[in-house]
Amino acid sequence: MARSSSQDTMELLAPAGGWEQLEYAIHFGADAVYLASTRYGMRRRADNFDEDELPKVVEYAHAHGVDVHVTVNTMMTDEDIDDLRRYFAMLDEAGVDAVIIGDMGALAVAREVAPNLAIHLSTQVSCMNAESARMYASLGVSRIVLAREMSLAAIAEMRRRLSDEIELEAFVHGAMCMAYSGRCLISDYMAGRGANVGHCAQPCRWKYALVEEKRPGQYFPIEQDDRGSFIMSSNDMNMLSHLQELKDAGVNSIKIEGRAKGAYYVASVVNAYRHVLDGEDADAWQDELETTSHRPYCTGFYFGDPGQNQGTVEYARSHQMVARVLGCAADELGERGAFKLDGLCDAAEPYRVETLCRNRFFEGEELEAISPDAAVRTCTVKRLVWHAAPGTDLKDIERDGLGRIIGPDPTCPRGTLVAVEVANRTMERYSFAVSFELHERDILRIRREGQDVGRVL
Repeated sequence: MARSSSQDTMELLAPAGGWEQLEYAIHFGADAVYLASTRYGMRRRADNFDEDELPKVVEYAHAHGVDVHVTVNTMMTDEDIDDLRRYFAMLDEAGVDAVIIGDMGALAVAREVAPNLAIHLSTQVSCMNAESARMYASLGVSRIVLAREMSLAAIAEMRRRLSDEIELEAFVHGAMCMAYSGRCLISDYMAGRGANVGHCAQPCRWKYALVEEKRPGQYFPIEQDDRGSFIMSSNDMNMLSHLQELKDAGVNSIKIEGRAKGAYYVASVVNAYRHVLDGEDADAWQDELETTSHRPYCTGFYFGDPGQNQGTVEYARSHQMVARVLGCAADELGERGAFKLDGLCDAAEPYRVETLCRNRFFEGEELEAISPDAAVRTCTVKRLVWHAAPGTDLKDIERDGLGRIIGPDPTCPRGTLVAVEVANRTMERYSFAVSFELHERDILRIRREGQDVGRVL
């Protein structure tokens, strides 16, 4: 559940590329979320939201005390501008709190047709000085999303020259771009996919070699060192240990990158930043940022040259999400309860957690649970049960040694409980005994070190 921001703290702004990411951002403590519909957003690969979903998105977020910012920051054509009057009016009617804009024409239309929408200036405008910020404020902008190329000292100086009415928002975590504030044409030319309208193919991450025109097929490595050269591939940003410095510099909102990333990334990163913002030691939460897919970390341009990704690891993570918690029921030490079936209760594990399987896990494995209001806890999978859906063919389960049918599922009419050794049916329900209580949308994960992954989970 989100915590309400006070005037003496920074807003935690989290990405919501789809419904699940939205739910996890809120569950793990975001003060605000930023997202897009299927139009005018810079992350077309994200799930995004249909326009008719946006009122429900806003209703859900506001019910949890969370603001909704919608990105309208692609480069606009005249045809786009013609449609924006309808689009901004729709966002205004849906109750959206702010729009993130990078085009002057879009800004003018928003002021004209959507007076209730706060206007935030996109990082792609590269606003880096107070005079520029004041000019945009005179046009109706209430917040500047700072260029990621600014140093901490430059931000502090910009803040000193501005009135408090102009808010400053800064990126603190996630992927960075080799182009200035994200404005790049490499993808257009290399892959035919327009980066500035949300279709970047990330060719800056590719490994390049030199070819001489009279020697086709012969590739000569471009070597910066013995690992090759990745001169366009940036590291990921991680400012968890420097939140107080950002606050002291006058930043009002800290922003986590990642609208194209999955629910586990959103949950684990938001969770770490929330705990540190709420006063916990950053050192105690740095390891949490190693659990989800990332490139090597740096502190961006805040303290100088951010360095570059040398290409040895494109993505790495130490853990994998295995299940989403659907609910948790107390069995009151086995005296009664829905799961007092065939010896499935034990005083040492008075709770049974019901989960939605995302990746395989086994009876006897040690899992970690992440919850918004607790430190990371470990549990061992005991008395694992598959909640077979109504109509599931179970005739071969016992014959093939895949499980043991226990009986009807009291949580699902015509469902069946089956004791199993492995949870391996993705997006199906499993439950097992635990010694502590968990809550809906908590996450269960397993340590699987040394993984290189091509998709952020």
